[in-house]
Amino acid sequence: MKLLYDSPAAFRDAPQKRVAVFGMSGLGKTVLSNKLRDAGDWFHYSVDYRIGTAYMGEHITDNLKAQAMQVPFLADLFRSDSIYIGSNIAFGNLAPLSTYLGKPGNPAKGGLPFEEYKRRQALHRRAEVNALLDTVPFIHRAQTLYGYANFICDTGGSICEVVAPTDPQDEVLTALSCNTLMVWIESPDGHEAELIRRFKSHPKPIYYQPDMLDALWQAYLHESGESEASVDPDAFAVYAFSKVIHHRAPLYEAMAHHWGVTVTAADVETIRDAADAEEMIATALGTAAAKA
Repeated sequence: MKLLYDSPAAFRDAPQKRVAVFGMSGLGKTVLSNKLRDAGDWFHYSVDYRIGTAYMGEHITDNLKAQAMQVPFLADLFRSDSIYIGSNIAFGNLAPLSTYLGKPGNPAKGGLPFEEYKRRQALHRRAEVNALLDTVPFIHRAQTLYGYANFICDTGGSICEVVAPTDPQDEVLTALSCNTLMVWIESPDGHEAELIRRFKSHPKPIYYQPDMLDALWQAYLHESGESEASVDPDAFAVYAFSKVIHHRAPLYEAMAHHWGVTVTAADVETIRDAADAEEMIATALGTAAAKA
């Protein structure tokens, strides 16, 4: 697959730099995006934010209302249109989306019935594909409406679950690669424990392929000896995330091999500003060219 920029010089000299960054949650995609945005001439497009506002916003708000309606005092006020409730989702705070997607398990601990969890997962998949495809019109919007020449697409960690990395006709990857340079942030070996720690402290929206989700759920029930109604939702969430780390690594690698370039999480951690970020990406292009 031909890259949008064919050399480090082409990227450095481009009057319009366009990048899409992907990889596991917790490796620095949003940190990198923020460094570029802070320079003042990069537009930051967050796929997760787009999902939570344009495509899942109504579902999120309805879920909040459903919870509030369980309180008689608030229910009366809602029925008389005396109050309203809304999501305050932000680039750095995706809690409203994560809360809506929820976790399966014991309802007394905030868990959802497994079938309801799967229904919400399906909604998220459609929303994620749509939000990824929205990257292209947002590139045009960022330039014509806001005057930004440079563009960074901050993809969700689940991108590898909704694309086919080895299919040259994949709609999402074709759209992204034709309009951005796709950059994989590779996770270092032995980093799983830190990723799980970050997930536990700041859970991000996560999508599982249906077959894998079914298998994870049945395996957890078998290993734990729990019933669906007694599963600790937090315990299952960490269990599933720990398994998906290994599942996703080869998918990300295939995406980078066929559609983009690779940087490491260690590279991202050394970035001080946009100039460092741009140089890191240019270097990655040189490395890719040398391997070709």
